[in-house]
Amino acid sequence: MSGRSLRLSRRTWLRGAGVACALPYLEAMGAALPAAETAPKRLCYVYFPNGASLPPESNPAHQEWSWFPLGEGEDYRTTNVLQPLEGLRSNISILGGLSHPNSRNLLGHLAGDTWLTAGDLRGSAYNNRISADQVAARHLGRDTRYPSLVLSTDGGIGYKSRVATLSFADGGRPIPAENRQREIFERYFSGGAGATTNERRQSLTRKKKIVDLVMEDTASLQRQLGQHDRSRMDEYLTSLSSVEEQIQRNEKWLDVPLPEIDSGKIDFDSNPAVDPAAYLRTMFDLMVIAIQTDMTRVLTYMMAREDGMGFGENFPKLALNIKKGHHAISHDQADGHWQEWGSYDRWLAEQFAYFLTRLDSLSDDHGSLLDNTLVLYGSACSTTHNAVNYPLVLAGGAAMGVRHGRYIKQHEETPMANLLVSMLRTVGVPTDQFGDSTGPYTTPGEPLFTVAS
Repeated sequence: MSGRSLRLSRRTWLRGAGVACALPYLEAMGAALPAAETAPKRLCYVYFPNGASLPPESNPAHQEWSWFPLGEGEDYRTTNVLQPLEGLRSNISILGGLSHPNSRNLLGHLAGDTWLTAGDLRGSAYNNRISADQVAARHLGRDTRYPSLVLSTDGGIGYKSRVATLSFADGGRPIPAENRQREIFERYFSGGAGATTNERRQSLTRKKKIVDLVMEDTASLQRQLGQHDRSRMDEYLTSLSSVEEQIQRNEKWLDVPLPEIDSGKIDFDSNPAVDPAAYLRTMFDLMVIAIQTDMTRVLTYMMAREDGMGFGENFPKLALNIKKGHHAISHDQADGHWQEWGSYDRWLAEQFAYFLTRLDSLSDDHGSLLDNTLVLYGSACSTTHNAVNYPLVLAGGAAMGVRHGRYIKQHEETPMANLLVSMLRTVGVPTDQFGDSTGPYTTPGEPLFTVAS
């Protein structure tokens, strides 16, 4: 295979995969879609790294800066940390006592790789598996232009134990996340940047020829490779196959017009290294557009990476003028560190509340977008990277029979995969088991998932 063919295919692949950049979203930006006979059901997962502020009950800071609320059930009281979500109380449930059993003894950073997979990363092997969003994408993606939208602030895949994506394909292969917002908009919402349908059809034909050429060349090349190189080439070809599948999907949707979106209203200049709040809200705005236009019904967003990696480490300094990075705060023992950590967790909750408020404020023929979207927000460890008692907020889904308004605390560690099963079943994905689940998610008293349970 010529080097030129491989380089060309890689550029096409990267361009097709996209990456992300910024915006304030207006309702007028999305055109009305034809009414669907049944309400579309959607799943969205939002992740923050490094655990959460959880001062011990013996510490005075517990009353003000504990991520988890005080009390349980409907009478819980949020501390300063989750106070930004108080106005959405009837649309959220705060969940405690969940974790992945195979990750409980892992360093929390490594557990982050398993948040949506429940994979087993103990020992020297990396036995990750397909993530819940990709299971949903196979089912829900049949009716949309794209099976899923995979986003992160840093983009790409990162590396094992410090991933930059929440989404994994079969065999635990990470799916590159997109993070350049202008490219995301142009790829998904610009309708071919003004190109005619015939021009876009010709472009798809060229891309198919490139993919076919690379597939043909690599088939002969594989026979000359060693075992390790063959394994890497298999991963590359699997990714290339997904590009080929999307090209075929794009051909089917070619004659279906995209809803018009006024790109002049969009600010693409936000920079996570300068103004993280603007960047995060732009990313959430892009997600709102994707949901409103029904471009996809499955979304993931990693707000920052684990272990001080990437842009997120400096968010506390940039947003709150705290003199430490996020990972440094999570290890700090100095006086006042609980307030610093809790203040930053509150800032993250403010950005998430912005996303939920946008979804709740927009409606289609089936009610608010939030009522037909299940959103999970959280991390893969609690305080100081302990991979137990994950801080989790479940939001939305009222039209799908989800009953919110409580802090539900499991008093023995329950597999988080049970929650993932119930979420999948609630949006209509037939699922009896996922990962190490022991059944659907159950609660004392009134069930949280009235349909799935």
